[in-house]
Amino acid sequence: MTAAAFDRLFALVQATGEPADAQALAQLQEAFAAQQSIQAAAVAANEAKTRFLASVSHEIRAPLNAIYGYAQLLERNDGRGALGAARVIRRSSEHLSHLTEGLLDISQVESGLLKLRRDTFRLRAFLEQLIAMLELQASARDLALVLDCPPSLPEFVRADQKRLRQVLINLLSNAIKFTDAGSVTLKVHYRNELATFAVIDTGIGIAPSAAERIFEPFERVADDAEARPGIGLGLAITQALVRIMGGDIEVQSALGAGSCFTVRMMLSQPLTPPVEEGGPGAITGFAGRARRVVLIDNDPAQLALLTGLLEPLGFQVRTAGDGTAGLALAAQVQPDMVLLDVSLPGQSGWDIASTLRRRHGPALRIVMLSGEAANAGQPAETGQGKGPPTHDAFVLKPFEFDALLDVISDQLELEWVHRTPGYGATRAAFAASLPALLQGPAKAHFGAIEKLVRIGHVRAIEAEIDAIAHLGPDAAPVAERLRGMLDSFDLRALSSFAKAAQMDGRSG
Repeated sequence: MTAAAFDRLFALVQATGEPADAQALAQLQEAFAAQQSIQAAAVAANEAKTRFLASVSHEIRAPLNAIYGYAQLLERNDGRGALGAARVIRRSSEHLSHLTEGLLDISQVESGLLKLRRDTFRLRAFLEQLIAMLELQASARDLALVLDCPPSLPEFVRADQKRLRQVLINLLSNAIKFTDAGSVTLKVHYRNELATFAVIDTGIGIAPSAAERIFEPFERVADDAEARPGIGLGLAITQALVRIMGGDIEVQSALGAGSCFTVRMMLSQPLTPPVEEGGPGAITGFAGRARRVVLIDNDPAQLALLTGLLEPLGFQVRTAGDGTAGLALAAQVQPDMVLLDVSLPGQSGWDIASTLRRRHGPALRIVMLSGEAANAGQPAETGQGKGPPTHDAFVLKPFEFDALLDVISDQLELEWVHRTPGYGATRAAFAASLPALLQGPAKAHFGAIEKLVRIGHVRAIEAEIDAIAHLGPDAAPVAERLRGMLDSFDLRALSSFAKAAQMDGRSG
């Protein structure tokens, strides 16, 4: 029944019926109106959820495209240019992780509760990384992607680096998406601590009547918007972030003549440049006896990733693809540590952790790995304050290698061995201690490795290392050391080692 029909019925009852009937009908009308309001809110919430989930595709497309594209290039080029590709893939992966957090922050942005960080970072390097991340997306559309910034830019600035990156990538990705020919330019100006970022494209442009709606959530104003990826959430997030950071954003555009989105915000300079500590170099191993680690995860890629990280550092690693196999493996090898994924087929990671603790006691260090929040899905009886803990640490995926290594070091009380400033000399000393049997036969292989490193030909380097491994029993440790350098993309170490090995071979 409509509201108008209710009003007519109510008037009729008032005129001809009892007062109690009129009162009951009024209460019924109020309940009906409340029910309609609740139903409308539920429909709106469901539609908003649908649009939100669809918007994730738009938000992750740029970094995912970089990862996918460079991975294909590595396969096609037999690993050539691997180091540069790995850097772009890593940065894009980091951005995906940041975006995931950013999507969860939308409610905080809208309520004004978002907390900003004050990072100190190199401005020019930051901008160059953004362009490198999006170059593949632009080149796929035959567009020129240009960074235009003056040489007078300050070296260091202070701002929330993650949020600024999110703002600029949203604007650049949109410009690329709505430009069919020509170029997209990021023009930067800085004066008196006021930074201006202008994203200029030669695209389809925006009609004046649509410019007012461009920053509204889920608005897509282009005539052919449905044919282009995205759902129209990126600019709404961008505007909210810019305002939270104390800046402003505006757009100038003409239909068919391109657009210019301009962001202005204060980026202060640090009073003194940050101290970039030389500190210890990259971790190359640890002091003391070898440690045994069992990895339990049903994802083969995750097992390979962790094995590739830990084995070159000297850990004895064994892997299992499910909880039952992991329990049997732990009973067999008696590990010092178990890295255990929470989401496993059959018994959950929490159940396996409880069994491991019961069987092996507190001496076994158990570290849980999960893409969900800490304690998600953990049985109440194993939570805090409910008896001895079933695990010793929790690491959230995706994780940075250094963060995981910090946890491992803390749990096993390890003293890391770092690459020292005299790293090249150390490699030379190790190469000089090569078994005499290797100095002659391996010389050609080391020469080939030195040349292949210069072009980043990963598969050919692997073949040379395999050839060295087949030279005899004494060659196995040398080959393993070389594989460790290659797995960590430490091509400089590979080159210095190969060069030192050849020098030693000639001196013999």
